[in-house]
This record gives sequence, C-alpha cells and structure tokens, in this order.
Amino acid sequence: MPLQSQLITSKGYPCEEYDVETTDGYILSVQRIPHGRKPSPASKDVTRPVVLLQHGLLSCSACWVENLANNSLGFMMADAGFDVWLGNSRGNMYARRHKTLSPDQLEFWLFSWDQMALLDLPATIDKILGVTGAPSLYYSGHSQGGAIMYALLSRDPTYSTKVKTIAALAPAVYMNNMTSPFRYLAPYARDFTIIDEQLGHGELMSHNKLLDRLAREYCDRDNAQFVCENILFLMGGYDFKQMNKSRVPVYVGQHPAGTSVQNIQHFAQMVTSKDFQMFDFGPVDNMKVYQQVSPPVYPIGEINVPIMLFHGTNDWLVSVSDVTRLLNDTQPTISKKLIQGWEHLDFIWALNAPQQCYNDIISTFKNMNRTE
Repeated sequence: MPLQSQLITSKGYPCEEYDVETTDGYILSVQRIPHGRKPSPASKDVTRPVVLLQHGLLSCSACWVENLANNSLGFMMADAGFDVWLGNSRGNMYARRHKTLSPDQLEFWLFSWDQMALLDLPATIDKILGVTGAPSLYYSGHSQGGAIMYALLSRDPTYSTKVKTIAALAPAVYMNNMTSPFRYLAPYARDFTIIDEQLGHGELMSHNKLLDRLAREYCDRDNAQFVCENILFLMGGYDFKQMNKSRVPVYVGQHPAGTSVQNIQHFAQMVTSKDFQMFDFGPVDNMKVYQQVSPPVYPIGEINVPIMLFHGTNDWLVSVSDVTRLLNDTQPTISKKLIQGWEHLDFIWALNAPQQCYNDIISTFKNMNRTE
C-alpha cells in the first residue's frame, strides 16, 4: 500500500486507489476517502458532495492528510460528509508512470504546469465524476494546485459546469513580487535547463531513499528538528508558531515529492514576467508550438466559477501585492481572507489551519450544497 494511503488508513479512514490516464499517456495515482471514520448506517446511501484537493509545487496528495485527523483538510472534509479525492500532478512520487515512457527518459520530463492544468486536471475531474456519478465537484488547490485551476477554467469553459466552487489557497498565479530566495535563481533558469537536458535527466528534487532516511533517522531527533524545519521554511517563509514539530518527520517523509526541471523553469519565468502565461520556449520555438512569438496569456478574467481566496502576510512565494492584482483581474471572488503571520506552507500544515481556513471552506461548501 502506498505511503499516502497508509497515512489515511492508519487514522481509521477508508481509502480507495484509482489510476487516472491522461490523453498523452501519463498515469496519475489518486486517492479517495469516500466517508469519515464513523458513517451512520443511514448515511451510507446518501449522495455525498464531492471535493477534489490538489497539492502545490513539489508536493503530493499526502499533504492533505499528514497532520492529525482534526487538523488535516482531507480528514476534516470526510468527517463533514464529503466524498474526498486527493489528486496528484505528473512527475511527483505518485505520478511517475506512463503508457510508453520511463522516468529514466528525458522525454518523460518535458512538461510544466501547462500540462498539469490542461491535461492532468481535466482527466482527474472526469475520472472522479465518472466514478461517483456526480455532475460536478468542489475544489481546493494550494499554490500550484490553485494556479492550474485558474488556467484550466480560463482556457476551457466547459469545466465551469463541472466545478462548483474553488477554494484557492495562496494560488501561484502572479509571482512577480515574490521575496523568496527562488527569485534570485529565476534569471538563470534557462541556462540550468540547458545543462540538465544535456545530461539527459529532466527531473528535479525527486523523493528518494536518502530523504526517507533523513526523515526517519534525523528529523525525528529533538536536536535536529530545527534544521529540518528551516529546510521546509526556506522557500516559502517562516512561521515557527504554527509548525507541529512532532510531524516534521512525516512532512520530510513525503517532501519534496519531485517535478520536472521544465516546470521549475516555468515558475521562474513567472517571476520575471508580469503575465500569467504558458511556457516560454523562446521566439523561434514559440512560433512552432503556439504559432506566435510570445506564449499565450491565460484569460483569467473570463473565469465565472465562484472563488474563495486565502493568502498569508508572511508568504514569500505568493505576495500580498500579487494576490491583490489577482483579485482585481478575476471575478467572481465570493470571499477573500488575508491570514496574519501565515507563510506559504501554513495552508497545508499550520496548527491553527482549521480555525483560520479549513472551517471556512467546509462551511461555505456545505452551505452552497444545501442551496442547490
């Protein structure tokens, strides 16, 4: 049983595994928590509202179930009566399969979040609706998980009828004003990609046995947890108050979950570009791929699905000013909340996440479901 499924069943929740196949041959593992720990006999026949939770950059589906049951969005939504699905985007530790390609081949890694948005996400949504028989679902996405939903809905309005409401948690749509150290790597992203492709690899920050050993033997020590915490904080901002130190070995046991070099380069392009646009191959190759010199811009102003947006004051990756621009460029945003002191990873791990964020999402989704 995959580790993220063990995280679910070890808490007494049911877990089902499904494969999602994309139109270009990637096979994504997704998990389902069909109900809470103690469903009443009468509730077994009730149609539960469906929700898809989608992880951020270098993360995976486990991020929603890595804390205790009363502090993890996946478990809380299951106990609140939702049919919960946990998605994975291509290239992470639970989405490394393909019909014809191997992760050892460079061709496997020639993707960015464009493909996650336009191929992975619709395939996952269609799979979920096909299995459950539901006409539509609710959605919560963190960081990259929020960005890819903005991208999908702006390019393919047919999914506006399949997605009822979005909870966008620090969505990585505009990143021009980030303060993370990642900003200083952005101008060199293309050079790094060229070098990496010459080596024939294409993969970046995959989870391996060394990280598993680090989680088991190092991060579990009291005198070493500070180092492991700082590694997690380095890119997204610091918030020691909200870090559950006892869970750090669990976090490091699943993170970083891996992605492609091209995906990292796409995010780097977002730092230097002011537009939310597709991957920039350069003028010559852009003409071949897009039939225009510059990459197409995602028309997010055309999205007509209700959005709840949450962001934090201490987020080094998705700044307050970038979120303000996003709010001005999109409608309708049914609610917005700026959480004092929160950094980028607090949206999945903070001790006070239920009070600051999760309870709001659950109550809003439940209220909207009642009015349908």
